[in-house]
Amino acid sequence: MTATTGTTADADRALKARHRAMWASGDYPRLAADLLPELGEVLVAACGIGSGDRVLDVAAGSGNAAVTAARTGASVVASDLTPELFDAGLARAAAEGVELEWREADAEALPFGDGEFDVVMSAIGVMFAPHHRAAADELLRVCRPGGRIGLLSWTPEGFIGQLFATMKPYAPPPPPGASPPPLWGSEEHVRELLGDRVTDVTAERRMLTVDHFDRPEEFRDYFKAVYGPTIAVYKALADEPDRAAALDGELAELARRADRGQGSTVVDWEYLLLTATRGAEVPAPR
Repeated sequence: MTATTGTTADADRALKARHRAMWASGDYPRLAADLLPELGEVLVAACGIGSGDRVLDVAAGSGNAAVTAARTGASVVASDLTPELFDAGLARAAAEGVELEWREADAEALPFGDGEFDVVMSAIGVMFAPHHRAAADELLRVCRPGGRIGLLSWTPEGFIGQLFATMKPYAPPPPPGASPPPLWGSEEHVRELLGDRVTDVTAERRMLTVDHFDRPEEFRDYFKAVYGPTIAVYKALADEPDRAAALDGELAELARRADRGQGSTVVDWEYLLLTATRGAEVPAPR
């Protein structure tokens, strides 16, 4: 191993450790249960998952899509870089009377064999892997030829994409080579990542209506308390109270501009739902 390679590997491990800590902070399982429960149903239906399918949910978090897939009778593996999220998924699976396997795994280096799964999916998960090409290659590698890929991602133009754009000036600069998560919500970007290794691509922009908050400030304070990426930005501003206050105002204003409710805050969050069939050729090696 060269010094450069060793340095790069060390930097990657440190980056992944920061990502794991970020998603373990706050309470993402609460957010998924409060705001996103229907998205698992949407993705599982789009992938046509059924009994007998071998399914991998990449960056599964607390298993919003994975547990839903297991209810169909499929054999499901839920993988995530942050195993601290699994306890909530285990509790939900037990409550629903389903069983699935939970595996700690980096989306950019999945510990599974080539072509091991009939369906490989991710619901607003793999989009947060920093190196998009590596993650896309892994999705394809572990999916069998003729198997199905299903991805659900926030769009750059939608509300969560704009949340990240709002936080960006206040956040530390991203590491070299990292790409913005909402790019996975661009059909053009995902098609370029998958290339001619897939067929039968379908892509549709849809809206998730969120009416959980009474006021824009309630949305802001909720995200500051439970959402790892937002917590990380405010942590970086711990010694800059003026900038933290400015971000407070911008996040509340973001929700205020998007609000279409009357008497409570109602905001539509846009996402891209993309499915494809893996072709017969062997994906690029990792």
